[in-house]
Amino acid sequence: MDEKESAEKLNSLIQLDIDAVHAYDQAIENIDVTAIRNQLTEYRDDHNDHIKQLSMEVRALGKEPPEYSPDFKGYLIKGFTSLRSMTGTEGSLKAMQTNEHLTNKNYSEAVNWQLPESARQIVEKNYSDERIHLEYIENILKSRIWEK
Repeated sequence: MDEKESAEKLNSLIQLDIDAVHAYDQAIENIDVTAIRNQLTEYRDDHNDHIKQLSMEVRALGKEPPEYSPDFKGYLIKGFTSLRSMTGTEGSLKAMQTNEHLTNKNYSEAVNWQLPESARQIVEKNYSDERIHLEYIENILKSRIWEK
C-alpha cells in the first residue's frame, strides 16, 4: 500500500472515530446512571485520542486528516443515536451497541491493512479499545443495572 492509499485508509478510520464521538455525545446526554455516563464519556475520549493519533500518522504520510465534523454517514449515525437515546439509558446503550459493532467491524478489517509499522500499532491498540467499549456496553445491557 502506497502512502496515498495508507493515508486514505487511515482517514476513513479517523472519520469513523469522528462520527463515534458525535454519537457518544448524543447518547451521554440521555444516560441517567452516573457510572454509565462516566464510562461512556471515557470511551468518547478514547475516540478523540484515536483521532489525534491517526491524524499524526496521516500528516507523517504528507496528507491531511478529515475535518472534525460528521460526514453524511456520521449525520445518519448521529440522528439514529439521537432518536434511540430519547428513550433514556437503555435506548442510548442500544444505539451505542449498534455504533460500536460498526466501529469494531471497521477496525477488525483495518488491522489487516498493509500500513507503516507505527500506524499499524495504533490501529491495533484502537481495535483493542473498541472491543472493550463493545464488551462493556453489551454487559451493561445484559445486567440492566439502570433498573436496579
